[in-house]
Amino acid sequence: MTTTLSPPPATGRPERGGFGRVLHAEWTKFRTVRGWVLGTVGALVVTCLVGLLATAQSNEGGPKASKLPVGPSGEAVNDAFYFLHQPLKGDGSITVSVSSLTGRVASTPTGNRPGLAPWAKAGIIVKDSLEPGSSYAAMMVTAAHGVRMQYDYTHDTAGLPGAVSAEAPRWLRLERSGDTVTGYQSADGSTWSEAGTARLSGLSKSPQVGLFVTSPSATVETGTGTGFNPAVATGTFGAPALNGGWSGNAWQDRQVGGGPGTSGSYSQSTKGEAIRSGTGYRITGAGDIAPVVGGPAAGGVRILSNFLVGAFAGLIMMVVVATSCMTVEYRRGLIGVTFAASPGRGRVLVSKALVVGCAAFLAGTLAAAVMLPLGAARSLANGFPVLTVPPSTELRAVVGTGLLLAAAGVFALALGAILRRSAVTITAVVVGMVLPYLLATASVLPPAASDWLLKATPAAGFAIQQTVTHYDQVVTVYSPAHGYFPLAPWEGLAVLCAYAATAFAGALVLIRRRDA
Repeated sequence: MTTTLSPPPATGRPERGGFGRVLHAEWTKFRTVRGWVLGTVGALVVTCLVGLLATAQSNEGGPKASKLPVGPSGEAVNDAFYFLHQPLKGDGSITVSVSSLTGRVASTPTGNRPGLAPWAKAGIIVKDSLEPGSSYAAMMVTAAHGVRMQYDYTHDTAGLPGAVSAEAPRWLRLERSGDTVTGYQSADGSTWSEAGTARLSGLSKSPQVGLFVTSPSATVETGTGTGFNPAVATGTFGAPALNGGWSGNAWQDRQVGGGPGTSGSYSQSTKGEAIRSGTGYRITGAGDIAPVVGGPAAGGVRILSNFLVGAFAGLIMMVVVATSCMTVEYRRGLIGVTFAASPGRGRVLVSKALVVGCAAFLAGTLAAAVMLPLGAARSLANGFPVLTVPPSTELRAVVGTGLLLAAAGVFALALGAILRRSAVTITAVVVGMVLPYLLATASVLPPAASDWLLKATPAAGFAIQQTVTHYDQVVTVYSPAHGYFPLAPWEGLAVLCAYAATAFAGALVLIRRRDA
């Protein structure tokens, strides 16, 4: 990058102004150096170009992409299960016993073996409507996590532990009172305890209520890591006991959701069923009722951080610009002129950091704001569904990308003041920040090593872009390669900011001592 700086015209004595004058001088210097301006614009462009390349793959020949159901909070969800139901008009309750939960796991394209996914579910549910993504509250038994009360996809409360069996059945109850649904559990049908309460804002006057069964894919260990094989579950229920405003209509059964969802099922062609078993029912179903997250279990679903993958390339360009803003003055011997014109050396460094940080923030934010809708549209057009997230999460990813580049720019500027050599500074930042990110997300390191790098190095700052949330009730591979970082978004950015602040403090000390 070619930069040409000229010293300010000589005057009888140094110009001494306030911080605003120093800031204006640094801004004027930045915008008049063509290389710095072009580098900043280039950071924006390259972020978008790399993101477009990352979404160029087509899913031709695969299933047609469609928008995923969206839950009440705005997150993409799986909402696929087999349902035996009837409407509940007004308030009322449903009580049922569950005496077994069995299943099958696909082991070959044509064969299967007995088994259950840990989060296979059988129980009772109050569902606002049959539309996938609608609000709900459910009491259930699970294959490996005991009794649970779950509602609106993201909420999960533990109940009685242990697996269900004919010798150890579980009784479940849901009571609806207005918008409030309360879950109860019992090990003997006589002694009851409350499992939890859900407030379903806007719950319809006649929600669909009944028995359900579903099962996500089961994890299997393969030669290359963890795989996910489709699975189905079958629950055995006693006769449902109904109280309150039931219509007296006959039970109806159907598959909710047009397919297995991203969590898979035993077979795309397998149909769930509900059959009478004595006075109760045996119900078979597959799918899941849970948030969608990244990872192999989500199939070809793309997450928003896929569209922001070019940020590392834009970051490198901004690091070059930020480094040059400091080192070029040392290289051309102009730093003395700058300090003579503005003796407050701390002001000079702070002003440079503000100018560089704002330029980087603008480039990163604009690039992310362009790439999120463009990447989503491009992915859907190429046959890949896109993980929907709440607007607040999307906004954080956009603004966070700008903050990521800004913090990296200030970090590079401060190191440039310490090292005073462009090549050494750029190498240090790239090796300390970009390289750990690439190694971790490319899955070339063991998981423990990748997690350590993304906790202990400046690369932790990339966590601000993640849109994948860890849910205990959703089994997948939570790793950087699949959009999940070991630190929370703002925690990761805080690590990068701590590095930048430390380097900045060191630069302030050195320029006051060394450049006197």
